[in-house]
Amino acid sequence: MKINSMRFLSAIALALMVASPYTMANQKLDKMSKEDSNWVMPGGTYDFNVFGEQTEINVNNVDQLRPAWSFSTGVLSGHEGTPLVIDGMMYIHGPYPNNTFALDLDNPSEIVWQHKPKQDPAARAVACCDVVNRGLAYWPGDGDTPPLVIKTQLDGHLVALNAKTGKEYWKVEVMDISVGQTLTQAPYVAKDLAIVGSSGAELGVRGLVSAFNVKTGAMEWRWYATGPDEDIGLADNFNSENPHYGQEGLGQKTWEKDAWKIGGGTNWGWYAYDPDLEMFYYGSGNPAPWNETMRPGDNKWTMTIWGRDVNTGLAKFGYQKTPHDEWDYAGVNVMVLTEQEIDGEMRKVLTHPDRNGIVYTLDRETGDLLRADKLDETANWVKYVDMETGLPVRDPEYSTRMGHRSRDVCPSAMGFHNQGVMSYDPEQQNFFIGINHLCMDWEPFMLPYRAGQFFVGANVWSYPGPKGNREEGIGSGQVKSYNAKTGEFEWSVMEKFSVWGGTMATAGNLVFYGTLDGFIKARDSRNGELLWKYKLPSGSVGYPLTYTHNGTQYVGINYGVGGWPAVGLVFDLEDPSAGLGAVGAFKELQNHTQMGGGFIAFSLRGQGPFDDLSVGEYKPNN
Repeated sequence: MKINSMRFLSAIALALMVASPYTMANQKLDKMSKEDSNWVMPGGTYDFNVFGEQTEINVNNVDQLRPAWSFSTGVLSGHEGTPLVIDGMMYIHGPYPNNTFALDLDNPSEIVWQHKPKQDPAARAVACCDVVNRGLAYWPGDGDTPPLVIKTQLDGHLVALNAKTGKEYWKVEVMDISVGQTLTQAPYVAKDLAIVGSSGAELGVRGLVSAFNVKTGAMEWRWYATGPDEDIGLADNFNSENPHYGQEGLGQKTWEKDAWKIGGGTNWGWYAYDPDLEMFYYGSGNPAPWNETMRPGDNKWTMTIWGRDVNTGLAKFGYQKTPHDEWDYAGVNVMVLTEQEIDGEMRKVLTHPDRNGIVYTLDRETGDLLRADKLDETANWVKYVDMETGLPVRDPEYSTRMGHRSRDVCPSAMGFHNQGVMSYDPEQQNFFIGINHLCMDWEPFMLPYRAGQFFVGANVWSYPGPKGNREEGIGSGQVKSYNAKTGEFEWSVMEKFSVWGGTMATAGNLVFYGTLDGFIKARDSRNGELLWKYKLPSGSVGYPLTYTHNGTQYVGINYGVGGWPAVGLVFDLEDPSAGLGAVGAFKELQNHTQMGGGFIAFSLRGQGPFDDLSVGEYKPNN
C-alpha cells in the first residue's frame, strides 16, 4: 500500500507536539533524580537503585556521623518508606491519618505547610497489617500545571497537592474501603501518569493497577490481576517470547468457577520504570484466601512479575513465580533495573528479591528468566527453580493441606524479603538485601467470604529461622551482598531482628539501614564490617536516603516502629499466632523499643542548618 508521505509526516509531527510537554516533564524528573541535592522518588531514580553518588561520607569517616536535625510527625504506628527531597525542600509523610509536612532545609525548625486530611476512620479496621504508608510521588510541573506532591490515603483516595502551598489540586477516590480496599502504597509518576495499586488481599480484594492523569486526576486506564483477558489488559504479543509462562484465558481457567472475583493479587509494593522502553514493572501479590484448598489451580495472575506499557498499561509479559501459592508469599517486592552481564552477554535486566525466598533476574524487555537464586539456603519449600519452565520444584514435605499443621516451613508468610527496598552499587555491581530470617508453622481452615471482612483461612506461627535463636525470639534478620552475575553472596551478617525497611548504598563504599530495635547502621559495603550505628528514638521500618544541601551530605531515615512485624506491640497482642503470625516472631521486640514516629538527619560532626545560631530564632521588629 502506498503511503501519503506528507500526511504520514504530519501525523508524526502532531504526535510529537502532543507528547512533548509530558516527555519534557518526564525528562526533567529523570534529570532531577540524578542530582545529589534531590531524592525525587521512592527509589531515588527510575531504576530504583536506592544509591547515593556522594562520597563526602565514606568508610574512612562514617564514624564521625552525628545528628544534625530531627522532626517528629506526632503520629504512632509504622513509618515505612522515606521522605522526598526536592530543590531544597523535604516532604515528609506518615501512616494514618496520612499527614504530609513540607520543610525548608535551610531552616527545618519551621513547617512551610502541612496537609492533614480528614478520613473515614473505618479504614483503620480493614487495614491488614498496621496503618502504614510507603511514601509520596512528585510531578515537576509544566506551563499549565504547578509542581505536585502526590499521596495516597488509607481510605482509598489519591490526592495531588500543590508542592509550593500544600493546597489540594485534585482528589479522587480510587478504592472502596467497604469491601476492604485500602491504599498503603507510594504512588508512582511516569510520563503524565500517577500509577497506583491496591491493598486488601487478606479481605478477598481483587488486585488491580490504575493510572490517573497527573494534571486532572482522571483515570486513564485500569487493569486487574485476575479474570478475563480484557480485564487484565494483555497486549497482542503478551508472553510471545516465553509462551510457556502462559498466554490467553488463564485469569479465569486457573481458578475454580468465579473464585477469581475475590482472588487477591493486590499490589502495594514498589514500581520501577524504563523511560527508553516506556515500560514499568511491579509484582502482584498473594491469592485469596490463604487456604489453598479453597482455590484449586495456578491462580493466575497472582504472584506475578509484570512488565507493562506505561502508555496503555497493557502487559507485554507476566511471569508467575509461585503458581498456586500455599504460604502467602505475596510477590509485591521491589524491582531494581540494571544492565548486567549474564552468561557473557550484556542484558537490560530487572532484579527482584521475592517473599518466597528466591531472588529473580529477568530480561526487562522480553521477560526471559535469567537467574533464580535462593536468598538463603534455608528456604525449604522449594528445591530449585527449573530454568527451562520457570516453575519452582516444590518439596512436598512443606506443602499445606486441610487437617494438617505444616511445620518449620521456610520462609514464613512474612517472607525472606517483604516490603523493604534493596540497593545496588553500580561500581561494585552488587545488591544489598535486608532479609527476614523467619520460618513458620501453618494450619489452614475453611471460612466463608464476607465483603469487607478478613478472608485468610490459616493460622500461622512464625519464629526465627534455623540460624537464629528461637527460644529467645531473636536472630531473625540478615543483611547480604548479592552478585546477580554469579548468583553468589559475597558477604552476609546476622541481625537481632528482621531488616524490614531495607538498605541504601552510597559511592562511599557504605550500606545503611535501620533496624526494628531502633538503630541506624552503616557497614562497609565491600565486606559487611560494621562501622557506625546510632540509637534512634524508635525502631525503624523505613529505609535511609541521602542528599546534599549547601555543600553538606546528609543521611536520613524515618523512625517509628510498626508495620506487620510490630503489630503485637502496636495493638498490644500476646497470642503467638495473632497478627497473622507476627506476634510470636517478634515477642521480644517490645523489650527493645516503643512507638513514636519522625525523621532524623545525620552529617559529619553534626554539621547542619543550626550551626548558624540565628536560624530559627525570634527576631524582634525593633
